[in-house]
Amino acid sequence: MASTVSTSSNDTVPAMPGPLLQFWHAFAANKGAVFGLVIVCTLLLLALLAPWVAPHAPDETNSAAFLLPPAWQEGGSATYLLGTDAIGRDILSRLIHGSRLSLSIGVVVVLLALVVGVTLGLIAGFYRGVVEIAIMRVMDIVLTLPSLLLAIVIVAILGPGLVNAMLAVAVVVLPHYVRITRAAVISEVSKDYVTAARVSGAGTLRLMFSEVLPNCAAPLIVQASLGVSSAILDAAALGFLGLGAQPPSPEWGTMLADAREFVMRAWWVVTFPGLMIVVAVLAFNLLGDGLRDALDPKLKR
Repeated sequence: MASTVSTSSNDTVPAMPGPLLQFWHAFAANKGAVFGLVIVCTLLLLALLAPWVAPHAPDETNSAAFLLPPAWQEGGSATYLLGTDAIGRDILSRLIHGSRLSLSIGVVVVLLALVVGVTLGLIAGFYRGVVEIAIMRVMDIVLTLPSLLLAIVIVAILGPGLVNAMLAVAVVVLPHYVRITRAAVISEVSKDYVTAARVSGAGTLRLMFSEVLPNCAAPLIVQASLGVSSAILDAAALGFLGLGAQPPSPEWGTMLADAREFVMRAWWVVTFPGLMIVVAVLAFNLLGDGLRDALDPKLKR
């Protein structure tokens, strides 16, 4: 039963729901976003509980089970539900452990890009003129280059590896956070609350991080949720090219690269890692769309 508030005329009116409840109602109106949230939470649980949920160790091999098909296919075994790869490793266990690696890549990349991008965007928005022009022209140059090609060039310079791949992907997605932050800052600095804080003696750092940044959070949250999917996809592409996570790491892109030569005679070694990438990217995109609808007053239903 909805809570009520009494008035002086002894009438009762429904109490306004809190901001969190309002946000959830707006978010839950998008069924695709709720589905994406469920998938994301499931992947997070798999990543956290991987050592206990996975039936086998990700690097455990069985010389008697090379390219074993899934359990429901003729010749399959219930011991390996999704089959095995070319050296007898359980596909299901590697996918579960790979969720931990791929989600970690997405989160780390977004955090790096978010911290650096927000800082540069705040500087560009507050210090107009030469500083703003220099920062934004560099970001424009980065945006003009194909993202995957730029990431490949950066990894080629730094050397292949998981850490270098994450740095490369963070550089690729950085301009989006800089541009969003700068645009939000420019629209906020002319408002009365910023003027009042400046008149009361607030310094530039306080204006940046205490006054303006909290009011720029909504578009950044949406971009971050969408950025995780882009980071997972780019990291998987680098892993497929042999420039990201290196074998025997159970990263989904690396698993695809290892399975290329078995596409025609062992469909499962390619299909399941590819499906995991598709599901994870789709889930984060749906989640980002729902957050955008819920946080933007113009898009609320």
